[in-house]
This record gives sequence, structure tokens and C-alpha cells, in this order.
Amino acid sequence: MNIVVENLTKKYGMQKAVDDISFHANTGEILGFLGPNGAGKTTTMKIISCFMVPTSGDVKVNGRSILSNNEEIKKKIGYLPENNPLYYDMPVMEYLAFAGELQGIGKDKLHGKITAMIHTCGLNEEKHKKIGELSKGFRQRVGLAQALIHDPEILILDEPTSGLDPNQITEIRKLIRQIGKEKTVILSTHILPEVEATCDRILIINNGKIVADGTPGTLRKQSHSNEVLQVQIADAGNMDEVISTLQAIETIQMVDPLPGSADTFILQCKPGATSRRAVFNLCVQKKWVLTEMKPVETKLEDIFRELTKD
Repeated sequence: MNIVVENLTKKYGMQKAVDDISFHANTGEILGFLGPNGAGKTTTMKIISCFMVPTSGDVKVNGRSILSNNEEIKKKIGYLPENNPLYYDMPVMEYLAFAGELQGIGKDKLHGKITAMIHTCGLNEEKHKKIGELSKGFRQRVGLAQALIHDPEILILDEPTSGLDPNQITEIRKLIRQIGKEKTVILSTHILPEVEATCDRILIINNGKIVADGTPGTLRKQSHSNEVLQVQIADAGNMDEVISTLQAIETIQMVDPLPGSADTFILQCKPGATSRRAVFNLCVQKKWVLTEMKPVETKLEDIFRELTKD
């Protein structure tokens, strides 16, 4: 089920929490909504889930506007808010039955839905415990189960791994990827490894505006159009001579020694140029031993910091 966000704005007084943003999300896609705290992620997700009305703009779910079809659209959305509000005194199965009844699931189908969610979310050994007795990781699983109990076509997750330990994070990521094969998933986070490990596409939002949209690989290429190579050369003699010789290659813009290494160099190539063949031929000519030559990828962390700095 496709989601199209069109010129969405949300104001609180004079402040714009969301500032005229547009994007789309497709069926079978896990869209990572990445940004610093206060960037507008949660506000956008609340509007998409029909929890909040925008100041202007619209969201269309399979062509139907949230402004005129919100009750119908709500039925197609599963939402896990950041704080994951649960009734800690209720046993897991009783809570899921309660959530299913709220979603209008008939009694003839409810038991089957609960059983399916217990299996999907890995809650079988915990299903008779009270929610308050569970670890935070299992409470997140219960939150996911309630968001999925009515088999929604869209799943919206706000900081789904916040506060979890590394093992729990890995398990929740695996579960989200499994779910994302069949549904449209929008996942918000400010944790960089989260989007790389879980999401197919990334939106970066800052101060209410979309500042980047693409796959991790696409964003890296856009942020660093020049080829950068890491080259290790053994038995080459004087480092200054190696640097000056490499610098003389027509396609090389800059040569820097790698800090802490006596034989490794970072080569910045000129825009639109590649230097791999020239570097290889030079090493053959000089009888240097080329032990490593690999492209240097820009880290997502660097891209995020550059796009969201004030």
C-alpha cells in the first residue's frame, strides 16, 4: 500500500515542526526516517497515522486522503509509538485480545489472530506472563504484536529499538525486516546503525525539512562525488618521494598519508576521474609492491552530521 506525503506542514504557534515536506513510501519497502531529536519525525508519523491533523498539505494512502478518509485509513495502519504504552498488569494474551477487540476483530477470528501474533513476534514462552514481568525487549515485541494484530497493510514504528540491549536490538531488527517483506513500513530513529541494518531507503529530516532521500549507497555517492582510494605500497623507499610521485598522476587531486601508517595513503581523485589503473601502472613501473587498493566510502555518520548541523 503506497503512501504519498504532499507539502505537509504542521505548526505549533509560530514554530514549524514540519515544514512543507513531500515524500512517498511503497509496499514492501522499509523506509527509515532519520533525524536528530526534535527534527519532526514523530509529528510526521502522527499525521500519517491520522492521530494528528496537519496545518496544511495532505497524506494519501492508496490515493485516499487522510483529511476525508481518516477512519478508513486508520484501519489499515499499525502504530507503535516511541513510549509503547502497555497495561503492565495484564497478561500478554489478555492484552492482545483487548487490542484485537479494539481493532474490531470478531470473536470467531480473535484466537487465531492472537496465536499468529504470538508466533510471529516470538512470544510463546512469555504469553502467560504479565507484561510488567517481561524484559523491555519482550515488551517491545508485545507492542509490535498489538500493532500487527489486525493485519494492517502499513506499519509505523517510532524508535522501535530505543533502550534495548544489543541482543534485543538484533532480534527486533530481524523481526521488522521479516514483516517489511509484505507491508509498507516507516521506521523513525536517530540511531545511524538502525537504518543501515534495517531499512531499504533513508529519509533524513532536519528542522522540519527533508534534506536527503535515497538508499545508503546513493547518499554516500551524492555526498562524495570524487573517487577516494586507500592505497598501501610496500618496499617503496622514501615516503615523501612516494607522495610526490603519486601526486604527479594527472587524475590525482591530493595525496595524504594515512595517520599512524608508514606505507598507506589516501588518494583524492579529481572530479569525474578514476585513478586505479594509473596507480597500478605506476607501481609496476616503479617496482613498488601494491598490497592494497580499495575505495573509501563516506560513512553515513559523516553524511548525517553534515546534513543536520546548524
